[in-house]
Amino acid sequence: MATASTGEMARDRRLLERARAGEQSAFGDLVEPHRGELQAHCYRMLGSVHDAEDALQDALLRAWRGVARFEGRSSLRSWLYTIATNSCLDQIAKRPKRVLPIDYGPATDPHVGPGEPLVESVWIEPYPDEILGVQDGLAAPEASYERRESVELAFIAALQHLPATQRAVLILREVLGFSAKEVAQSLQTTVPAVNSALQRARAAVDERVPAQSQQATLRALGDESVRDLVDRYVDAWERCDVQAFAAMLAQDATFAMPPLASWYRGREAIAVWAAGWPLSGAWRWRVQRTTANGQPALGFYAWSAEDESYRPFALNVLSLRGSQFSDVTAFIARSAEPRDREAFERYPDEPVDASKVDDVFGRFGLPPRLS
Repeated sequence: MATASTGEMARDRRLLERARAGEQSAFGDLVEPHRGELQAHCYRMLGSVHDAEDALQDALLRAWRGVARFEGRSSLRSWLYTIATNSCLDQIAKRPKRVLPIDYGPATDPHVGPGEPLVESVWIEPYPDEILGVQDGLAAPEASYERRESVELAFIAALQHLPATQRAVLILREVLGFSAKEVAQSLQTTVPAVNSALQRARAAVDERVPAQSQQATLRALGDESVRDLVDRYVDAWERCDVQAFAAMLAQDATFAMPPLASWYRGREAIAVWAAGWPLSGAWRWRVQRTTANGQPALGFYAWSAEDESYRPFALNVLSLRGSQFSDVTAFIARSAEPRDREAFERYPDEPVDASKVDDVFGRFGLPPRLS
């Protein structure tokens, strides 16, 4: 594990002594440097920003209540991760796993158009890694995944298919670089059990994630090429150019739109759907660039004649394979309340839901509307 400097350790000891004495501000100062990485940890475990925030708050409350009993036999970081992991495991036990539409049901007939949405708690949510400060590189020399790799959408989706304990073991060992002994202590199990769980988890994740991570793909392309690809993608959408859009897709590309369960597979099928709905000319689009889950992302805004402005519609998280887009997940920032199916075929015309816009667009620093 990466070690703290002598000065940091001395500071932590002083803050710990004051926190044990009941000084809440000292406890806050003690845990604040770890808050961002703990939130990312909870997101990896749960696949949801909302659930991660709840788990983190619960973990910090547990830590505050237990700080007087913390004897320093493990590092402060290890102690906090133990508490956060157990908070996440408690949440997992109470609810079904989150997934992406491609793991929920079969691909949709592109001639049919979008179906009805499902409740929000079914779906994985995008992660604002830049705003929340997910750093580059490894969390520890012993880690196998880079920190940004470990919040990529495909990796998060793969994690959610693991049994809870395997999920925790893989993250603690391969993402955070804790030793098998430390993980066994955290999960109150044995080192052989940890090693066995890790072996099964690795195999299951390897079956679901691409051979090359998005971070490796982005580095291979280089910043200029990535900008050019994204610019061309944006231009095709803003001109409603189906042919140009489809030409940028991999042959087996996917396009999903949570909270809609509908998703489409294959360049030709996506082009048919796009020509019939979002790129039919019925809507005008404007786009703002951002990042999500360590990947290029786009905030899509649809023109509203009523408001005389472009209103937030969806945050598109883009996955690349070489110089083609292999997967697009468009997280729609509109209400999923029950209504007629036809309403969702014209989803961009539905009223703006301020709380959804703040959740999806506000978290990523995107404006609430464009002129």
